[in-house]
Amino acid sequence: MASLTLPPAPPNPRQDAIDLQKAFKGFGCDSTTVINILTHRDSVQRGLIQQEYRAMYHEELSHRISSELNGNHKKAMLLWILDPAGRDATVLREALSVDTMDLRAATDIICSRTPSQLQIMKQTYYARFGTYLEHDIGHHTSGDHQKLLLAYVGIPRYEGPEVDPTIVTHDAKDLYKAGEKRLGTDEKTFIRVFTERSWAHLASVSSAYHHMYDRKLEKVIKSETSGNFEFALLAILRCAENPAKYFAKVMFRPWDMIFHPSTLNAATYLENL
Repeated sequence: MASLTLPPAPPNPRQDAIDLQKAFKGFGCDSTTVINILTHRDSVQRGLIQQEYRAMYHEELSHRISSELNGNHKKAMLLWILDPAGRDATVLREALSVDTMDLRAATDIICSRTPSQLQIMKQTYYARFGTYLEHDIGHHTSGDHQKLLLAYVGIPRYEGPEVDPTIVTHDAKDLYKAGEKRLGTDEKTFIRVFTERSWAHLASVSSAYHHMYDRKLEKVIKSETSGNFEFALLAILRCAENPAKYFAKVMFRPWDMIFHPSTLNAATYLENL
């Protein structure tokens, strides 16, 4: 008779809180245990651990982590115990601050989120920092890059798989007229199509463009635009076509880049699945 293999028992948040407290106590922090526990729990489980820790030890887990860990380990764990929207908001706030000003990281996060995720992120951003995300985007970005980001976080978009082939063809023609067909680039058309259309629609536009003009839309973006505006358009297009592939490339980093905002962004994407 074959033996019955039972699935592993779900983690016990109370026991996790106890084990974390033991790791914090003594001469020096057992950072390996802290990291192993927190990185092997999902966002819901980490939330329960924080509740148990607060109830048992009358202290926020984040405060204890802040005092016990240091460097990249401290930064990563403080971000990791947040829920995905909280992590997005925190990384965005830092990326848009005067001291760091990492516009690529901010763009990467904004342009790789669905409309519903962006809505939650904006609410969390305001609740945490007392200012609107749109305000900080407007204050720290400029030009077509700014226009695209503000439109992308502000315009509600359809998130389903259905597309209208007629509109797809029309958009492909508009992008051709706005780019390759003319001298110079009509950035307004690129902003309109990329911020008003769903990911499924954009993926279909990309395929239609390739079929109609024998050139990949990604190459058109690279030749017709530049800088942070180009980076934003490419991020939107790549996420529309294959978000898993987009983030897989980000995750394939050497260890010294594992705490980079873009890598944390990829991890947050996986939690949002």
